[in-house]
Amino acid sequence: MIGKGRVCLKIAGREAGKYCVVLEEPKEGFVLITGPKSVTGVKRRKCNIMHIEPTEHMLESKGDDSSVEEAWKSSGLIEKLGIQVPEKRKAKESKEKTKAKERMPKKLPEKKGKKQ
Repeated sequence: MIGKGRVCLKIAGREAGKYCVVLEEPKEGFVLITGPKSVTGVKRRKCNIMHIEPTEHMLESKGDDSSVEEAWKSSGLIEKLGIQVPEKRKAKESKEKTKAKERMPKKLPEKKGKKQ
């Protein structure tokens, strides 16, 4: 049931609750999976088959993250499964910088008096 191209749900670990795609057939209880991180937030890594739950969906891809990303977008599963695509890191950083500028206190007027 778990084979190359199978969409699975991670049920254990820090990525629990996120979807991934199996890239290689199971070997000794482990499979190579990816999200990819730009779509589902799951990094490419080796995963125990007991920590994933297969779904009925399959994706056709060459095995690299860019082709898996294209397969996700063309299949329509992102909307169907309700996957929230992570924001790009650069956008987050620029938002944080503008928020930091807004929080910065305005310059206080200098006190008149004795200088030391």
